[in-house]
Amino acid sequence: MEAVKEAPIPAMDSLTAAMKNNIVPNQEYLLQGSVLDSAVEVLLHRLRGLCDNVDSGPETFHDHEMCFSISNVYFSVHVLCPLHIIINIIFLLGSVTPQPLTLRVRRAIDYLDMPYQLRYIGQPELGDKSRPTILRNSIDVATTPTIVDFLTEMGFRMDFEYILRGYMFRKGRMKITVSKIFKMMVVGKPAPESVDPISQSYLVELSVLAPSNQDAIAEDMRVFAEQLKPLVHLEKVDYKRLTQPPM
Repeated sequence: MEAVKEAPIPAMDSLTAAMKNNIVPNQEYLLQGSVLDSAVEVLLHRLRGLCDNVDSGPETFHDHEMCFSISNVYFSVHVLCPLHIIINIIFLLGSVTPQPLTLRVRRAIDYLDMPYQLRYIGQPELGDKSRPTILRNSIDVATTPTIVDFLTEMGFRMDFEYILRGYMFRKGRMKITVSKIFKMMVVGKPAPESVDPISQSYLVELSVLAPSNQDAIAEDMRVFAEQLKPLVHLEKVDYKRLTQPPM
């Protein structure tokens, strides 16, 4: 007898099943802090001793990141592209709000053959005081360089862009980045002579990207963050409080 061929499973159904079974790493646990330029070498030395890539040293990165936003996202739900994947995951997460949709595009300046990264970051959840970290939805999709033109044609507007240069360490599932952020003096030109540091400090981030309901990770992150004190204090940052005017 001829074998019966099963109909292929639609991509959206596969994505929905993966989300329901907690296969897709769609949540980011995050702690943030900063360290002065004068103390960053001491922090890097401490991280070399604590992290996994002690023999080879930390990875370096030199990236250009652009932030795009759009007010109406409903038009693009059926577009077959990385944007379609991200928007459908946002709908599955129940994260659609009247606020503009913000997407970030990052590219490596030092490795031009690397794919661009399209990223959605949701609003941070700070309500659970027992959780020692920020928790926010996060989705990353690799794309081609044409993603910038595509977003522009779809109606997205670039709000700002900047340069990040720094070091990345790994400790198990945890990722630690030490980044210097530069503002671009000329739009679209990340050349060294066209950038200027925004402060005399480095941004330090400790993060884990994981499927839903992995809150035990947050406690591991808290323990690791304690080992970096007093060089840097990694904590939950409430951005809403930072943007509120003083009373």
